[in-house]
Parts: sequence; structure tokens; C-alpha cells
Amino acid sequence: MGETVQIKIGDDYFDGYLARPSAQADETPQKGGVKGGVVVIQEIFGVNSDIKETADWLAGQGYLALAPDLFWRQERNVSLTDGSEGEWQKAFALMNGYDGDEGVGDLQAAIDYLRANGCAKVGTIGFCLGGRMVFLAACRTNADAHASYYGVGIEGLLGEADNITAPTLVHIASEDEFVPPEAQAAIIDGLAAHELAEAHIYDGQDHAFARHNGMHYDAAATALAHGRTLDLFQRALS
Repeated sequence: MGETVQIKIGDDYFDGYLARPSAQADETPQKGGVKGGVVVIQEIFGVNSDIKETADWLAGQGYLALAPDLFWRQERNVSLTDGSEGEWQKAFALMNGYDGDEGVGDLQAAIDYLRANGCAKVGTIGFCLGGRMVFLAACRTNADAHASYYGVGIEGLLGEADNITAPTLVHIASEDEFVPPEAQAAIIDGLAAHELAEAHIYDGQDHAFARHNGMHYDAAATALAHGRTLDLFQRALS
């Protein structure tokens, strides 16, 4: 189980779910040895049980994992599921009202928080909306590694790809209705010559194939993508 922490930004703050490696669960981060820090970036459903489970998983791998509340300017501490039409409608409304440019500043604040709490190197991982924000973090923050899962709208951000300065993975689901084949091709082609960026397509997989208990969850594809992500973090954050 993690804890809620407050991340300062300007004269305000936003909350985050912080999961610690078990060896330091009762210690301050500075006292316990960690492999590095990871900012875990939510889907459109907020910092819900799925995102917390992902942070807990990374903590189990030895990382100090922080899931920041992206929607705090609209509504603090949103936690929705994909189980009802009402929740979907609220999630899409929050996504449509979300300012990604402001959000990059929040991600930098989360990165800075982990660095201030004992992590010399910090990576990002994100899903859906969070996958898009991971790509923006790769282009606009000083994090040390990035893993984007089925990010929506990345094809429209490829003009920033030359600003990527840290190793970046892009995981793409071949059957993703939100990232159609032409968008997938644009991402693959747009990153092909970039030595720090690597894109993988997961054949037969749909959007959110790594969402715990989601309708499109696929254990094998998740294990393959997570294995690649952990390899990246091991190389870049240790």
C-alpha cells in the first residue's frame, strides 16, 4: 500500500500516490536504497486502483513510484473505472478539459519531487492520456527514460521528436480504435530515425491491453511490454 503525498507547484499543490519499495516502506526515501524513481501517469480515469496497482508493481521492482493527480485543476483526486457509461462520460469530459501544456509542468514537478526524495534518476510511464503525456515529457522534461503505452494523439506531436534527449519506448496496440493504422504508421515512420526512440506494435492487441482487469487486458502482451519497459529502466535509471 502506498500513501498520499503533496507535490508543490508554484503557490499551490497537487496530490500524488507514492509507492515505496518494500525494503524502505517504513523509512524516508533517502534512507532506503532504490533503483530510481518513476512517475506513473494516469489514464483518463484518474489515479484509480489500476494506476495504484501499477505504482505498487514498480515499487515491487525496486522503484519509488509516484502517480500524480493530473486533473487537479478541474477536480482533485478523481478515481473512476471503465465500468459504467456515466464514468466514461465524466472521464472524457475531464480529458477534453485537460491542458496538456500545463500538465507538463506538473510532470516536471513530480520528477523534481522524486529527485528531492533520494532518486538520482527518474523515468516516466503512462497509459492512454498518460501515454501521450509521456511523449510530451520525453520532449519537454529532464527525466531520464520514458515508456508510453497506447498514447493517443502522438502522431500530432512528432514535430517535437527532435527534442527527445532520453531513451523512449512507445508501445502501440495494432487494433487500437483511438490510434488508427495511419496514425500508427506515422508514429513508426516519424521515430524510425531517432536513435533514442523505439516503437513496438503489439499485433492483435486493443487499446488498454495492460489495464488490470480491463476488457482488453492481455497478460502475454502486458508481460512483453512491461519486460521491455523494465529493461529500459534498468539501463537508464540504475
